[in-house]
Amino acid sequence: MNKKKPTEKKSFKKKEKDPKKPSKFPLWPYFVLFMVLIGFNFYFLPAESSERIKYSEFLNYVQEGYVDEITITNRVDVVGTYDDQIYEDGILERPVPSENRWDLSESSTNRFSTTILEGDEIRSMLDQHEVVYDVRIEEDWFSGIFIWLIPIALIIAFWIFIFRKMNPGQQVLNIGKNKASLYDKQTESKVSFKDVAGLEEAKAEVEEVVEFLSNPQKFTTLGGTLPKGVLLVGPPGTGKTLLAKATAGEADVPFFSLSGSDFVEMFVGVGAARVRDLFKQAKEKAPCIIFIDEIDSIGRTRGRGMAMSSNDERENTLNQLLSEMDGFNSDKGVIIMAATNRPDILDSALLRPGRFDRQILIDKPDLKGRMQVLEVHSQKLILSKDIDLKVLASQTPGFAGAELANLCNEAALYAARRDKKQVEMEDFQDAIERVVAGLEKKNKLISPDERKIVAYHEAGHAIVGWLLKYTDPVLKVSIVPRGFAALGYTLQTPLEDRFLMTTEELDDKICALLGGRVAEEIVFGKISTGAQNDLERITNLAFAMVAEFGMSEELGYLSLKDSNSPENSFGFNKKYSENTAQKIDQGVRNIIERNYQRTLELLTEQRDKLEEMAETLLEKEVLNHIDIRAMLGDRPSGTYPEGIFDGRNGKKEVAESKKSDLESSKNQEADEQEDATQDSESIKS
Repeated sequence: MNKKKPTEKKSFKKKEKDPKKPSKFPLWPYFVLFMVLIGFNFYFLPAESSERIKYSEFLNYVQEGYVDEITITNRVDVVGTYDDQIYEDGILERPVPSENRWDLSESSTNRFSTTILEGDEIRSMLDQHEVVYDVRIEEDWFSGIFIWLIPIALIIAFWIFIFRKMNPGQQVLNIGKNKASLYDKQTESKVSFKDVAGLEEAKAEVEEVVEFLSNPQKFTTLGGTLPKGVLLVGPPGTGKTLLAKATAGEADVPFFSLSGSDFVEMFVGVGAARVRDLFKQAKEKAPCIIFIDEIDSIGRTRGRGMAMSSNDERENTLNQLLSEMDGFNSDKGVIIMAATNRPDILDSALLRPGRFDRQILIDKPDLKGRMQVLEVHSQKLILSKDIDLKVLASQTPGFAGAELANLCNEAALYAARRDKKQVEMEDFQDAIERVVAGLEKKNKLISPDERKIVAYHEAGHAIVGWLLKYTDPVLKVSIVPRGFAALGYTLQTPLEDRFLMTTEELDDKICALLGGRVAEEIVFGKISTGAQNDLERITNLAFAMVAEFGMSEELGYLSLKDSNSPENSFGFNKKYSENTAQKIDQGVRNIIERNYQRTLELLTEQRDKLEEMAETLLEKEVLNHIDIRAMLGDRPSGTYPEGIFDGRNGKKEVAESKKSDLESSKNQEADEQEDATQDSESIKS
């Protein structure tokens, strides 16, 4: 039984010409043409030349009878020969003939040339002195061609240069051609789904699309149809473009990739023309995938800003895209993939089913996802044995995939800077601080008074953050300047990935932010400008509690934020009156004042701890969680993140902390067992 070989699509195997690659501009044909023209011009040059004389001398020679014959060309140019009498009278020296045909020196010929005034009649003078003359009318077509050809050629060359600078790789007449790049799995794309970590749900959705293209019978037998569009939505750096590259690497179909800005041009109608050309090319290679990155550049909601007529071209491009995706000429086998981090501004017609049937949310990874991302990006690094990726994942909440990749790179750079052969936990710790707080500036000069204020300020943050029940535990306190304006910082990490927060948790968070300003007020009796960022975060958080989350007595269960209104509405979509605005202000003040009193009472009770921690900071500059726990004792919540470490001591402190926790748990179990034994004995008695 002969097996039928699967047919291969030659159009996909064939190496496609990259439209973005600028075409070569050979210069040798123009050089050859120029040399031919020069040779042609030299070929028609006269073999003899003539001496140039003044017109007055010519008239004098005619009157003296020294001119034999002349030829008048175009009524102005005169070429003639001398009579032998001029040499006999000694006026001129007799010329010596030269054997070289190209010898054009004045002594090798008895000819002369001059120019007469146009309209000057000298025929009577010539007839009177018996000078033989001839009159010719000639057209110098070769010079005429050069006079017209050279300016036109310069203008054409100038415009070609301008268009090439405006659109590299685009010819003048091909401006409506799309700029999509066609990727071939076998030769160009090296990214696969194995390189995408922490996005299991999104990968499953995209893998199903790839499987649909490779094996459509599996789905069409049950009545399913091919989805027309897949929209990847998520914050920047979460891996939308990486997932598209993996799709290009895994799919056995042509993959067109371009950006939304590639459709935008200064010429009217170019965007729509490029959309038509793109879909025409895609339909010829169907089934295939088209990926449009940053589609919000052309997919914004229509109808905004029409007064300025500045977005007509963009809207025409969007209309053409909508028509191609789901119009009368819709074609099966062409799937549109798009990515954006601003889905709120996209046009509703673009998001409806039938155009983008699937909207895949790609959010920042959780703890497990961060571990997977770190595993992928740490494969290229030479890691030490004490590296614990779970610890690193727990210390990087809120990090996107791109930020984790940057973290691994920064850790490798720190290790190389210190001449290490392996990347250690110390390097990752410093890299985390570098990414979160900024570059360390040990050489920044700070006065002793300011340094003391910073020490008490950060000690206030650390104490409040450690002793309140719902705050994130403090990992590190430092008074070493970092970043642009940070003179010190307090590093905290969440116990786990949180998606909801209660009123008590938000209140404790506000207290932790107020700890620095309140500590300054208690110790120095005056305040500084160092709490500006803390106050900004406090105000935003309290305003959100009142106006968005409904956590105040002044407004009750009201949320005044409109998620569908544009950001630059200039207050025209305001839903509340001035009276309500005053209530919002009063509610924000009440929340901040309530938490200020709590923070003031706590730091007043812990005044001795505040003094001790500030003095220790002035001496050591940096305190880790071990030092803080030794000063302040256990946290009220009694919970600690698993695997907290100080990068300079590696896993040693982790093991010690786990050992102490294990011993305390064993002691607690022994006490409970002893109490249970006593209770049983008392019951028996």
